[in-house]
Amino acid sequence: MNSTGPRELLRAMFDAAIAAAQPALCVPRHLPQPPKGRLVVVGAGKASAAMARAVEAHWRGPLGGLVVTRYGYAVPCERIQIVEAAHPVPDAAGEAAAKRMLEAVRGLTSDDLVLCLISGGGSSLLPLPLPGLTLQDLQALNAALLASGASITEMNCVRRHLSGIQGGRLAEACHPARVLNLLLSDVPGDDPIDIASGPTVPDPTTCADALEILRRYEIDVTPRALDLLESGEGETLKAGDPRLPSIETRFIATPQMALEAAAAVARDAGLDPCILGDAIEGESREVAKTLAGIALQVARRGQPVKAPCVLLSGGETTVTLRKHGERGQGGRNVEFLLALGIALDGEPGIHALAGDTDGVDGQEEIAGALLAPDTLTRARAQGLKPRDHLDRNDGHGFFGALGDAVVTGPTLTNVNDFRAIVIAPRKD
Repeated sequence: MNSTGPRELLRAMFDAAIAAAQPALCVPRHLPQPPKGRLVVVGAGKASAAMARAVEAHWRGPLGGLVVTRYGYAVPCERIQIVEAAHPVPDAAGEAAAKRMLEAVRGLTSDDLVLCLISGGGSSLLPLPLPGLTLQDLQALNAALLASGASITEMNCVRRHLSGIQGGRLAEACHPARVLNLLLSDVPGDDPIDIASGPTVPDPTTCADALEILRRYEIDVTPRALDLLESGEGETLKAGDPRLPSIETRFIATPQMALEAAAAVARDAGLDPCILGDAIEGESREVAKTLAGIALQVARRGQPVKAPCVLLSGGETTVTLRKHGERGQGGRNVEFLLALGIALDGEPGIHALAGDTDGVDGQEEIAGALLAPDTLTRARAQGLKPRDHLDRNDGHGFFGALGDAVVTGPTLTNVNDFRAIVIAPRKD
């Protein structure tokens, strides 16, 4: 292990993971040959504006279109219009953008090509209620899903069955033009249907699946939403549906690619990187207990790898907000890190970073935080009670008070959670 301090090394690995998923690097090599007809660019997600700029920079022919991104994530484009909307709870700007996007692709021919730029966050950025529902209905549903502890796969299943643009409905509007999806994955398993709730891919799930998820998490919806699901009127488009055009999907960046970039930084620093998985899910505090157990086994037994090393993982954990008393904002990465610190209980030689590669953990403009062996000691010296902060889902308040928050600003990309645990050799 070289002389670089653990905090600096952790941040270097996080920055490398983000850099590996930058659209300027990933988009150009996946651009198609010019079509006989028009090229129309559409898209949604936290990285969609940066993806659009990369398209413009490397496309010499005519093009136009519309993409929608999160407030603060816009970048200047000349030929593709950039719209900003709210995330994670949708707003009227996103609804208006969804309607305009559908109109932009209607009336195309088989000679035309729709280039669809999709990244994480698109589910909230393209809210278009099915007939009989309102934006307020979708806002309430999103808020309830976010607080429920449901996985991203479960949340997106419900969302797309009540959406007028997701679950393949945007692709339906493109017919008969061809569709090329460039996807920047932020979901465990890299399933296209779960990235922005799959506006331009067929959906294998059903209304019955969505109903089961609502019942499992005891989420109430309006009578009209319930009717849409129970009657099957909200059913999405399936593979082989003649209403769907020719669709090609390419992944331009994934969580695994980001972890491999971080692993390269670790090797250069003299650490053995161990990638535990790019699709880890579960309740944040429970995942933390498991990874703490692995880290302690490495530190004390040299298994399954020997120190100095770094344990890397990605995916998307969840936080179930407590339904009583004072509570924080529930950022899943800081919740993981606080629970990890409690489980490690000051074990010497173990440092960690957990953050969201889009720069926003939960609803806070903070990417994540850093953990050190003395974190709990420093916290208690300030009168902070780690377990109390965990009980009220207040990881941001805890790490912010210690000055250990990680702030990146808008990263213009999104390959989901990043977790790194650095383990130094024991000093006996």
